[in-house]
Amino acid sequence: MEIKILDKTIGLDHPTYFIADIAANHDGDLERAKVLIRLAKEVGADAAKFQNFRAPKIVSDYGFKAMGGQVSHQAAWKKSVFEVYADASIPFEWTPILKEECDKVGIHYFSSPYDSDAIDMLDPYVPAYKAGSGLISWPEAIVRMAEKGKPMLIATGASHLSEVVHAMEMLLAVTDQVVLMQCNTNYTASENNYDNLHLNVLKTFAAMWPEVVLGLSDHTHSPAPVVGAVAMGARVIERHFTDSNEREGPDHKFALNPETWAEMVAQVRLLERSLGSPVKRVADNEQDTYIVQRRCLRAAREIKAGEVFTAEMVEPLRPATPGALMTWDLPLLIGMKARRDLPFGKDLRWTDLEE
Repeated sequence: MEIKILDKTIGLDHPTYFIADIAANHDGDLERAKVLIRLAKEVGADAAKFQNFRAPKIVSDYGFKAMGGQVSHQAAWKKSVFEVYADASIPFEWTPILKEECDKVGIHYFSSPYDSDAIDMLDPYVPAYKAGSGLISWPEAIVRMAEKGKPMLIATGASHLSEVVHAMEMLLAVTDQVVLMQCNTNYTASENNYDNLHLNVLKTFAAMWPEVVLGLSDHTHSPAPVVGAVAMGARVIERHFTDSNEREGPDHKFALNPETWAEMVAQVRLLERSLGSPVKRVADNEQDTYIVQRRCLRAAREIKAGEVFTAEMVEPLRPATPGALMTWDLPLLIGMKARRDLPFGKDLRWTDLEE
């Protein structure tokens, strides 16, 4: 299965597609958002992604306050959930400006929409839609994106398989251009998060939906899960991106910085080189080793012309020179005669033998 996003073909036989999720790390500053776009391009991202949400359309101020306290990563926020979302929201007016900046530096522009107006607003600007994990609980929004006729990327954090099945049934009824992404939605940057990534879910997704491209949307720091996911068949990787993990803001702590992002891309590109062909054969750089490290049949002593070969007269030794008898030829060799005198250690050939 392959999909096309602008000039990039995505599939098992193509390079991994990296999405740098800038999200709220613009810190409300348009110029800073542009800088992050340029940095993302410099360190190997294929796309710079933002998020289009408006606080009243994504969270209930009453609902969060009624919970009696903020939990998980939100517990560390100094402002209410509603206020943080309001501060992190991107004005719709930024969209053409951010798209223009991405075009200028040669990186794809993405933004995840979180309400119906944002879905419609983004249509002229994005080459594909990315549905955040939370939209598994609102699959109608995912379908609305898919109906725009563009490739769909869908993350599956904090969801049960039955919920993914429900969303995928609705989505695949509209489009076959799908990237299905395993995700663990925890933004605490805790070391314990590695125990909850469950990359093996990618095997489940591959078995259930062999017709889709696999991906990973991840919120940890190490390149290891990403490399592992690519080895398991994922070809789209999304991670949050910032210029500094020391900045204040909801997304900075668990994001990758330019140094760690570049290292992740380098490790994956090295893996891609290493994956190679599924055909087992002698590799190009093994041609000499094929001779010097393998064994052929050699004379275990001086052998006179006319002697009848027994097993004790030969020994399997390196190198296995081209044309020499191999160890599996021994049963055929036994009982034949030496056509000529053979020195100790000589490789044995059919031309050295006679009935």
